[in-house]
Amino acid sequence: MRRSRLLVLTSALLATASFQGNAVQAQQTAKLEQVASFPHQVTGVAVASDGRIFVNFPRWTEDSPVSVAEVKGGKLVPYPDEGWNTWRNARKDEMTPNDHWVCVQSVVAKGGFLWVVDPAAPALDKIVKGGPKLVQIDLATNKVVRTFPFDERSAPEGTYLNDIRFSPDGEWGYLTDSGRGALLVINVKSGDIRRVLDGVSSTQAEKTVQVKTDGKVLRRPDGRAPVFNADGIELSTDGETLYWQAISSRTLYSVPTAALRDAQLSGQDLEARVKKEGDTVPADGLWMSAKSGFYVTSPEDDSVKRRGADGKLATVVQDKRLRWPDSMAEGPDGALYVTSSRIQDNSWFKPQSPISLKTELWRFAPPR
Repeated sequence: MRRSRLLVLTSALLATASFQGNAVQAQQTAKLEQVASFPHQVTGVAVASDGRIFVNFPRWTEDSPVSVAEVKGGKLVPYPDEGWNTWRNARKDEMTPNDHWVCVQSVVAKGGFLWVVDPAAPALDKIVKGGPKLVQIDLATNKVVRTFPFDERSAPEGTYLNDIRFSPDGEWGYLTDSGRGALLVINVKSGDIRRVLDGVSSTQAEKTVQVKTDGKVLRRPDGRAPVFNADGIELSTDGETLYWQAISSRTLYSVPTAALRDAQLSGQDLEARVKKEGDTVPADGLWMSAKSGFYVTSPEDDSVKRRGADGKLATVVQDKRLRWPDSMAEGPDGALYVTSSRIQDNSWFKPQSPISLKTELWRFAPPR
């Protein structure tokens, strides 16, 4: 009788171990493929409906010679032209900031256009007056068609415009401010810009969260840990719910976009409509794919994770080459693109690092 019980117990344990092993294996079945490497620190990526790829390089530790580029055959082609990319910090008194890239943070392809977010705060320091802007470029003609400037009311000092998403009809844009911590709502037709949820808890870093990389708390040489406020942003596929998260946080938040569009709603009433979606990891980029689900980039463990309907995260791809997986985009074939910005390796945290940090763009096919 004892022998029988032992055999049953052993079989059950083996079956459980086998199931767990398969589950872990199923979580990470994506194969990472390098698309391009760059001699500068990349953050944003966008992929157009025809497969064209665009990236951007913020002026954080170097006066980069290119800010926005199209990737062609692995090479960078300044976009939309050389002129927009001629800004140099050392010549800022000689150049107009409204029609040059000053410090671009993100690029998004939507509705036949490339949208470029320029917070115009080199080195994450003071804003260059007249520089913060959202620029709309026609992908068919490669010409700028409209610029949305951010004044001191919508982007006060300390603001760092981060990323943007657009409603399905293209009439509304929603941005995060990772500097002061806020959301911005843009009426694309009228050009009206409103700043909302400014300084509230959902757009701020969580004081108990310190971002770790390589198993250690990320710190500057003087011991200071960086604080990252509202950063990653994404819309539900129907456009009815906006999601966002501070990097220095383990909480994903959401709010109905109808509430964001309602200019008559008080700040207090809007904040009351914010919902805690659940626990997550310190995440930089968020991506919602109609084909394969909701993804978050996880700098702490060099991975991209998928968030299930139950709110649980499963690792899709994990690779040491994904040092600080940053922004994401999706190709027409459903492949996901992710930049590796190597923030933990730049000279803010490692003074011995070169100011021109080499980075990469990767892609992977999501597992079914």
